Amino acid sequence: MKFTANQIAEILEGEIVGNENVEVFKLSKIEEGEEGSLTFLSNPKYKNFIYATKASIAIVNKDFVPEKEITTTLIKVDDAYKAFSKLLEFYNQVKLNKQGIEQPTVISETAIIGKNLYLGAFSYIGNNVKIGDNVKIYPNVYIGDNVEIGSNTTIFAGGKIYSETIIGNNCSIHSGAIIGADGFGFAPNAEGHYSKIPQIGNVVIEDNVDIGAATTIDRATLGSTIIRKGVKLDNQIQVAHNVEIGINTVIAAQTGIAGSTKIGENCKIGGQVGIVGHITIGNNVQIQAQSGIARNIADNDVIQGTPAIGYSDFNKSYVYFKKLPQMAATLYSIEKEVKALKEEE
Repeated sequence: MKFTANQIAEILEGEIVGNENVEVFKLSKIEEGEEGSLTFLSNPKYKNFIYATKASIAIVNKDFVPEKEITTTLIKVDDAYKAFSKLLEFYNQVKLNKQGIEQPTVISETAIIGKNLYLGAFSYIGNNVKIGDNVKIYPNVYIGDNVEIGSNTTIFAGGKIYSETIIGNNCSIHSGAIIGADGFGFAPNAEGHYSKIPQIGNVVIEDNVDIGAATTIDRATLGSTIIRKGVKLDNQIQVAHNVEIGINTVIAAQTGIAGSTKIGENCKIGGQVGIVGHITIGNNVQIQAQSGIARNIADNDVIQGTPAIGYSDFNKSYVYFKKLPQMAATLYSIEKEVKALKEEE
C-alpha cells in the first residue's frame, strides 16, 4: 500500500512542508529511515537524525523549526507522537481489513451471523453460535457450540473458543489463545487416584479486552470466569477457573493466576508473577515482576518479592540482602572475639 504526503496530512489534519505528492509504503525509525518510508520526530534527543534521515516523510510537532536544510517532506501536527500512533492504528485497520468467507470452512446452520463477517479458511463455527457485525475470524479458528461474540471483535489465526464462551465488542484475541478449556479440577478418591470434577461453567469476556497469543483462560467449575471491560492480557498468561479480573487491569507475560482469585480494577501486574487461589487483590494494586502472591492485597498497595512484601520494604531489605556475606563474616569475627574474652576470664 502506498500513501502520499497529501493523503497522510488529510488523515492527521497536518500541514505539509515539502513535496505533497511524495509516496511512502513502509514505516521506519527516524535513525533507520530509507527512501519510501515514513517516520516521526517527537523526542528532542533524536532531533539530529531529522537532518540525516533518508525517510521520504517525517511527522513533526508544529513548533519544530529546522536549524539547517532538510530534504525530507515534513508533516506538522500538534503532537507528533499521538499523530504517528493514530496513523499506525489507521494502517493496521487497512492491513487487517479482510472480508468474505474463504473455503473450506464449516458454519452450522443454526449459527446467527452478523454483517461483514470475515471467516478465514479451515475455521469452524458450531451450533447456536451468535456473531455480531464486522467480526474477523482468521484461518484455523475453532468456535464451539453456543458461543456469543460481539461486534468488531477479531480472533486471530489458531484461536480456540470453547463452548458457552461469551465475548464482548471490540475485543482482540491473538493467535493460539485458548478460551474456555476445562479448569484444573480433580479430587482424590478412595483408591488414591484423582477423579476429574466436571467443569460446567463458562468464560465471560467483556468489551474492549485484548488477549495475547498463547494465553489460556479456563472455564469455571460453576458460574463464570470473568474478564472485565478494558483488561489487557499479554502473551502466555494462565487464568484459572472462576478467576475474576477487574476493569482496566493489565497483566504482563507468563503470569499465572490460580482458581477463584479476584483481582480488582486498574491493577498493574508484571511478568512471571504467581498468584495463589482463593485470595482477593484490591483496586489500583501494582505487583512487580517475579513476585509470588500468597495473601490478600489491599487497595493501592505496591508489592514485590516471594513471598511478596511491600515494595518499599523490599527495597530497604535488599540493601541488607546484598551485604549478608559481609555481615555473616563480621558476626563470625565478633563471635570469635567474645569466645576469646570468655576464655581469658
